[in-house]
Parts: sequence; C-alpha cells; structure tokens
Amino acid sequence: MPPATASLPSHAQTATSSASLPLPSDALALSFEEISLRDLPLVGGKNASLGELSRSSRELGIRVPKGFAIPATAFRWYLQTTGLAPQIDDTLRHLDPTALEELRRAGASLRRAILATPLPPSLQANILDAFRILQNGASHRDGAAQALRVAVRSSATAEDLPEASFAGAQESFLNVLGEEALLDACHRCFASLYTDRAISYRFEHGFAHTAVALSVGVQEMVDVREGASGVIFTLDTETGFRDLILINAVHGLGEPLVQGKVTPDEYLVFKPSLATAPNPILKHASGARDVRSVPAPGGGVREEPLPERLRNQPVLDDPTILTLSRWACAIERHYSTLSGKPTPMDLEWAWEGGTQEPAILQARPETVHSRKGAQQHGRSVLDESGRVLVQGTSIGTGVAHGTVRILRSMAEQDSFKKGEILVTERTDPDWEPVMRL
Repeated sequence: MPPATASLPSHAQTATSSASLPLPSDALALSFEEISLRDLPLVGGKNASLGELSRSSRELGIRVPKGFAIPATAFRWYLQTTGLAPQIDDTLRHLDPTALEELRRAGASLRRAILATPLPPSLQANILDAFRILQNGASHRDGAAQALRVAVRSSATAEDLPEASFAGAQESFLNVLGEEALLDACHRCFASLYTDRAISYRFEHGFAHTAVALSVGVQEMVDVREGASGVIFTLDTETGFRDLILINAVHGLGEPLVQGKVTPDEYLVFKPSLATAPNPILKHASGARDVRSVPAPGGGVREEPLPERLRNQPVLDDPTILTLSRWACAIERHYSTLSGKPTPMDLEWAWEGGTQEPAILQARPETVHSRKGAQQHGRSVLDESGRVLVQGTSIGTGVAHGTVRILRSMAEQDSFKKGEILVTERTDPDWEPVMRL
C-alpha cells in the first residue's frame, strides 16, 4: 500500500463557501466503542465490525486496537457541499464497465476531481479532534507522550456483507504519521470509492453508485517490526469444512502476502479439540519468503530483505497459534449468535512478537463457502495432463481451459478478452476488473 506521506496536497487551502458550512452533527467522528453492527449504514461494514468487536472485546477475551470512524454522512456531505456529487453521478450513469479503457478513464477522472477538491475546514477540524483524543489516550496507556502511528482504512456502506464483499476494492494506508498525513490519507480514502475495481464490483453486483458511500476508519497501528500479521478463516478454504481453523502468517506487515510476493506459513487447527486436546494443531507448513514489509520511520511502509535469522524460523509459535484460534472461535460464535445462523469468519490480525498479545484488526463474514450448505464441498479434478508451459500459484482451486493471455502490467489490460486465462507476475486486487470478464 502506498505511504500516505507522499505528494501531500495542502489541506490548508480555502474550500468553496458552501463547503465552509459547519459539519452536521450526524457526520461527527465516532469512537469504535460507540458503534456496532447495527451502524453499518452509517460507518460501513469494516468499521461496524470493528465497533462490534471493540464493544465486545472484554466479553470475548480478545484485543482490538482503539480507533474512530468518520461516518458516511460526512462523505455524502463533502460531495454535496463541494459540488462533486452531480459530476460523479453524470460520469457513472453513462459508463460501460465492461469497456476497460472507458472504465479506467472514468475512474481516474473522478479520483482526480476529488483529490483536487480540499476537505472542508469543519471536516478537517473534526478529524483532527478525534485523532488528538485517540493520541492522548494512547500516550496515557504507554506512560509517555509520543507520536501516534495509525492505519487509515476505507469502509464502504456495502462492504463486508454476507452476500457480497468489497474487501480490497477501496484504499487503505498504513503507518500514517502526523496530522497532515492523516488528512491526506482520509482524502485519498474518499477518492478510492471510485477505483476501477470498486466501480466494476458495484456494477456487477447491482449496487447503485449513489447508494454506496464511504466511511473512514482510523486505528492505532500494531508495531510488527519484530512481529507478524496475516489472516484467519474459521473454515477450510479449500473445501468449506467448518471444523478447521486456517491461519496464514508472514513476518512484518501483510502487503507482500496480498501482492503475492511471499508464500505464508500455514497452520491448521481442529476446532472440536481446541478446548480439550493438549495440541490440536494439525498442520505447520512453512512458507517461502525472502522479503518483508515493515513500518518506515517517517511514515508509510518499506520493503526490506527478511533477516537471515527469520528465514527458516516459523512465523508463529504454538501458544500464539492457539490464542488466535480461540479468539477466532469466540468471534465466530458471537457473529453466529447475532445473525441467527452459523457464520464462518474471515479475520485479519497482527502481532508485535515476543510476549505481547496479538490483536484483531478486521472481521468479516466469509462469503464463498458460507453461501453453500454446511455439508457441501466442491473439488475440481484434472483428468488429463499435457506438456507444462508455465506454472505458478493459481487464484482459486477450479479447473478451466481457454486461450492464455500473458499480461506484464495493467497497461496491457485492454488486450484481455472474456474467457481467456490470465497469466501475470502476480495478481493483486487491481486486476479484479480483468478477472471478472
């Protein structure tokens, strides 16, 4: 993810007179402890879930970093008072999302327009007031005043739903340091509601663009310089089997994992034995990694060679694996109770390392296997094989046939045709509009 400190626009510019109006009371920032899943229309799926976890953290016995949400009403107010709303509506009303070059031009135009329109002063002031409260609380807990590093994440109002997930469609920024960088990251989150992949996803799933708004979450960073991060699924992602917990883990931040640069460690834990067996861990699989992503001193993240001492060392020890597994089960039970049905979960976590407890950063319902019956499992088998032309990591577990299209960069995406098989160096979320054809 790009550092939020690069090429900062000046947020001290004077906005239009209409944008100087006071921020409405329903657009004021809310601490995570003030919100819950019921507030999804107000703060989006990601922030609503963080609020639910924060409010329930003591009961569930989990740790969630503190933070606050800028409501979607602030985003809508910003678009209306600055005059951006009609321009966005007109551009998207006439867009053909299957024409990739047209999609690219429209998305780039809307993002430029938003970033060229400063955040109104009252919105800036509200964001900074909430940040200073968060920073004062963090300094008090640590016993010393210090600059607070935060993660700034987009949270769309149609995100992390059981029937659809917009995960990764909008931008997030890690290790944001300083008030100017914070305002810039929030501004860029607003613009990212109009990334190519976000626009494409809304078209595909029938979400009206004007009905989807963006909230921003600001959360204390977990210092993973000597630690790790990753994801947890409370089912087996290959088969949908619900008695397993799958943990993926990498050293440092999760960016190299998302970008396909490293293979994570993988741990499988058997749920029914978690409370009784001395060691319910069924599988330790070491990944392949020679780089890691870590917080940079001046803000943002940097990639560096993985220290030699860590290359053959498991990312997680058994006590941390079991702690994360128990937390995942507790969260799954909580969400299942709220929804009135079994709700497998997809979680993100981070760990400082050493004797520190890990932390849960995000939680969303799993949206692939959870749509199937609890006893439905699918498997694809290749009956015949031929000469291997290219090999690597597949996206998904299915089997398909078609013309291979090798794309070396996003600039070549217009040459991709429906039904072709995409081969590229790595597939990060930016490739989603192509993969949906």
